[in-house]
Amino acid sequence: MSSGISRRWFLALAATLAARRSFAAGEMPDIPANLDHILLGVSDLDHGIAWLEERSGVRAVVGGVHPGRGTWNALLTLGPRRYLEIIAPDPKQTGSGPGQERAEMLRSVHEPRLIGWAAHTEDLAGLMKKAADSGIATETPLDGSRARPDGKTLRWKSLNLKEDFGVLPFFIEWSRDSVHPSQDAPSGCQLKCFS
Repeated sequence: MSSGISRRWFLALAATLAARRSFAAGEMPDIPANLDHILLGVSDLDHGIAWLEERSGVRAVVGGVHPGRGTWNALLTLGPRRYLEIIAPDPKQTGSGPGQERAEMLRSVHEPRLIGWAAHTEDLAGLMKKAADSGIATETPLDGSRARPDGKTLRWKSLNLKEDFGVLPFFIEWSRDSVHPSQDAPSGCQLKCFS
């Protein structure tokens, strides 16, 4: 095993240090333009909704279930084309195995915590090619969906970087016929900075 630092870790470290310098200078770091959503992981969705409402004064609404993935969520808009996803194991989807890894991990989360973030793209295939050309390993793109309480289904494709340990985003390309979740989730919160 190499003891050197990978390009990915170098970029993540550089971004973190730049953000710290901005804070020290009294500047607020920019929010990435392609930030799609932030994931707040909890073991119980009702607890996560109450926890966030206590701190923000805004109540997130149930967004729906992720069939075959063992999770469900609640949503809150963070501004134009951005939202917070509170994600928890779905008690109606039991089991384990492929696709259920996140649900299994969330069962052990005792207090709500940030577990990841997503960046949106309009060209997931092109992004995957750029990553491969740059020597950045990715996992196989996944088709995703969420059954909303109103019966509609949102669809997307996502791409994860291999071995990012949650530091870097996963990438999401929303289906053209899906309404972005920020458009109908409760408002009242705004993301001021992201670092």
